[in-house]
Formats: sequence, structure tokens, C-alpha cells
Amino acid sequence: MFSIYKKELVTYFSSLIAYITLGIFLLVLGLFVWVFNDTSILNYNFAGLNQLFLITPVVFTFLIPAITMRSFSEEKQNGTIEFLQTKPITDFEIVLAKYFAALSLVLIALLPTLIYVYSVYMLGSPKGNLDMGGTIGSYIGLVFLVGVFVSIGLFSSTITNNQIVAFVLGTFLCFFIYWVFYYISRLPVFVGGLDDTIEKLGIAFHFESISRGVIDTRNVVYFLSIIVFFLYASFSILKLNRS
Repeated sequence: MFSIYKKELVTYFSSLIAYITLGIFLLVLGLFVWVFNDTSILNYNFAGLNQLFLITPVVFTFLIPAITMRSFSEEKQNGTIEFLQTKPITDFEIVLAKYFAALSLVLIALLPTLIYVYSVYMLGSPKGNLDMGGTIGSYIGLVFLVGVFVSIGLFSSTITNNQIVAFVLGTFLCFFIYWVFYYISRLPVFVGGLDDTIEKLGIAFHFESISRGVIDTRNVVYFLSIIVFFLYASFSILKLNRS
């Protein structure tokens, strides 16, 4: 399993596309957090990183499917998935190896954003006037969000040998599970009745809850459940294709 994980990471970092994708990610975040007038933290009268944590899920909706789209689609297209499955490793270990490789890549991409935390901390008046509890909670929420989006992107890649289709499907599913339940809960027919229940089905509710700095076990269970569901779905598809 570790050999496949290592191979996937090496493949990512030996690809120009990976560097371009990560570069675009950091550029877009930097523009929204520091440059654009409507979202720049320099135009606000308090020290905070709300803009970063509002923009990042949107960028991840496109970035992560772009990273994971080749995970299994390329293997199927090149006919190497059968060779991979002949090795002394289970299908679930293959899924986990590819999952953790993609997860590691995205988490590495998040590391440079810690510079933003330091910058806002130093720019605060007085210095250090930053809600560290909320900031740490938001980063923990991002880690869980990355975990969910990677599992969705991986699942999308297992059901097709076309990378573009895998990207479009992964983007749609990430968008749907993050935002759509919130908008459905706001429909007049649900307001005052099932609105809270429906909203809790979406990631946005749980991400915002963790971002307040309070780690509720219900939120953790929610994220882990979705990750396990999509990883198991990916395993099931591989097992079905093998038979």
C-alpha cells in the first residue's frame, strides 16, 4: 500500500499540471484575501480570516476534482488497472493509497496559507488580536472538507475512464453536497419545519459549526461518515469491475 501511495505522490509532483493547479489555487486565494477590494482583509476594521475560509471551499470544489480525476480514470484508459489489481494488495488498499496521496497533496497546498495567519496576527491592533480558536477550528474544518472532497473525487474517477467526465462529476457532487442542501432548506415549503434537518445534511452547516472553534463530535462523525461512504463506494466499483 505504501509503495502505491509513494508512487502516486511522485507522479503528482513530477507532473507540471500539479504545480500549475496548486499555483492557481494559491494565486486565487491571495487575490481574494489581499487584493480584491470587496474581499480584501485590509479593507476591514478587524483582524480576521473569514474571507479565506469562505473562498477556499469554492476553490476546492474545482481544484480537488482536477487533482483526483486521473486517479483511476487514467489507469482504466491505459489498461494498467488490471496490472495493479494483480499485485498482492486488496482493492481497498489501492483506494486508500490513492486517497491518502491526493489528500497529502492538497494538505501540502494548504500549508502556505499559514503565512496569512501570521500576517493577520502581526497586523492586528493590538498585535495578536486574532481569534485563534476560530482560526484553528476553521483549519480543522478545512482538513475534514479536503477529506470529503478527495473521497468524492476519487469515487468519480472510479466510474469512468474519461478524466474530463470524472472532473465534471466530481465538481458537481462536491458542489451539491456542500451547498445544495442549504438552498433546499430555504425553500418556503420547508421553512419552519424540516429546514434545520435538511440543512444539516449538507457540509456547509458542519463546516461553519467547526469554524466557530468548537469541535462537536456530531460534526466529526458526519465528515467521517461521508468519507467512509465514498471510499467504500469506490472499493465496490473496483471490485465490480474486477469480476
